[in-house]
Amino acid sequence: MKGILFLCVANSARSQMAEGIARAIAPLGVKIWSAGSRPTSVRPEAIAVLQDIGIDISGQRSKSVTEIPSSEVDTVITLCGEEECPVFLGNARRLHWGLPDPAAAVGSEAERLAAFKEVRNKLLRFIKEFFMNPSKSSCPRIKKGD
Repeated sequence: MKGILFLCVANSARSQMAEGIARAIAPLGVKIWSAGSRPTSVRPEAIAVLQDIGIDISGQRSKSVTEIPSSEVDTVITLCGEEECPVFLGNARRLHWGLPDPAAAVGSEAERLAAFKEVRNKLLRFIKEFFMNPSKSSCPRIKKGD
């Protein structure tokens, strides 16, 4: 495994959190990126919920998929839920972990943060499972109540 790319549309929440989590726990030498087809900016809620678990993504920025060195990516993980995921034209293994977009959550600040925490917790579990068994080609199982 040489490089992992997490893809979403806006590269503002799910893929940014995945990049931060993966950078924190990836085996030495594995490069990690995130990108989107229509990048915007990193959501402050994503920064806050990762800071809660000791991961700082405040220096990350939203990137277009065209900025990623495709020759260094051997695994692409799309994270889109209901929306259409961007495509990656490089030669890489593709996995899909469909997660709801926490940026679309409505309600109070606490309710919106809860949506980000829920996605963060799933990503943390999925990414840990992925690094424990990187050859597994299926999506991590979403457990009831997860």
